[in-house]
Amino acid sequence: MNTVIAFIVIFGSLVFFHELGHYLFAKRAGILCREFAIGMGPKVFAHKKGETVWTFRLLPIGGYVRMAGEDPETAELKPGQRIGVVFNKNGEAINLILNGRDRFKDARLIEVENADLEHGMTIIGYEEGADELKTYPVHREALITEDQLSTQIAPYERQFNSKSLSKRAMAIFAGPLFNFILAFIIFVALAMIQGIPTNEPRLGEVTEGGAATRAGLQEGDRVMSINGGAVGSWEEIVGVVQENPGKELSFLIDRNGEQLELPVTPSSMEAEGETFGRIGVYSPFEHSVLGSFTSGAKEVYNWTRLIFELLGTMVTGQFSIDMLSGPVGIYVSTDTVAQSGVLNLAKWAGVLSINLGIMNLLPLPALDGGRLMFFLFEAVRGKPVDRKMEGLVHFVGFALLMLLMIIVTWNDIQRFFL
Repeated sequence: MNTVIAFIVIFGSLVFFHELGHYLFAKRAGILCREFAIGMGPKVFAHKKGETVWTFRLLPIGGYVRMAGEDPETAELKPGQRIGVVFNKNGEAINLILNGRDRFKDARLIEVENADLEHGMTIIGYEEGADELKTYPVHREALITEDQLSTQIAPYERQFNSKSLSKRAMAIFAGPLFNFILAFIIFVALAMIQGIPTNEPRLGEVTEGGAATRAGLQEGDRVMSINGGAVGSWEEIVGVVQENPGKELSFLIDRNGEQLELPVTPSSMEAEGETFGRIGVYSPFEHSVLGSFTSGAKEVYNWTRLIFELLGTMVTGQFSIDMLSGPVGIYVSTDTVAQSGVLNLAKWAGVLSINLGIMNLLPLPALDGGRLMFFLFEAVRGKPVDRKMEGLVHFVGFALLMLLMIIVTWNDIQRFFL
């Protein structure tokens, strides 16, 4: 159960921050965001705040921000259609009721002759019992109600495609960007809690039952020399210990200004067919606010570089589909990491966040990177790519990604459970 909770919290947080990036920059650009969803499939929870419906959906496999103009909008008003209209005190239509007019006692029945709900924001038609053709102004935040579901109208300037290329691109890029920001925050917090590894010739945490404990070494001891040879870094201490398994070493240490000489015999350990010495001491750490931010940036850079190196194997032919992991594989890995403590679980979340950001930036249809590629084409051509063609490409890409997800998930199930 703890693993299930950890998986939901971690995966939900990654998706939330990703979609939060899209949401904040879309709102900043003036785009109407209809829904902020975590998960896919049927709604489990929904709450409307302002213009946006915040929802949790049944399947925890992603999320989305539904922006006006990005998907099929509200029902189109056609000539001859009879609708109910609710007006405000200024004579502006604030609710267009396509069916179920009986539930709105103050609605006036109007037969539509023409309607412009994007630019002119007007309805031209005949009110019931009148022969005069009138033009009715529509409020820019009016609702269309159909089957008891109300949807806010989106004037053209509130739609995604009405914005400049730079604003649209930023609204899409912000999702992966926020994954990198989340990873940076996690790594900075871990550095502040745990401290930052240093290369000083000083002992960090000493494990119980290890050779160092038996010899009387303590955390914070500064190593001056080993077997008479001066050491000036933690790496030098590690090197000498690893090269001398089972051999007694003479450690000259400085402990609070007092110099002590202690005999230490490293225990032996096997790794990759070789024998190494170890004494049961962790590397030293220091605490620094500025250093924590520097450490966080380095962690993000190092993990980003490593992930790109792994992606590079796709080009060199060293990549296999069996190397991929889906939600099942991530769940199993989360279970393994969770057993090593909360801090390691937090670091795992940071790595996953970077991975999610990079994967979404790949120039593949249906991903953020694929959309950014279309924006690049638009910038080069000087005009947008045909929306129907772009939609078709993303649809096919999404279908292929879902197929890949099914294959990867099945491989994970076979690998871990069969």
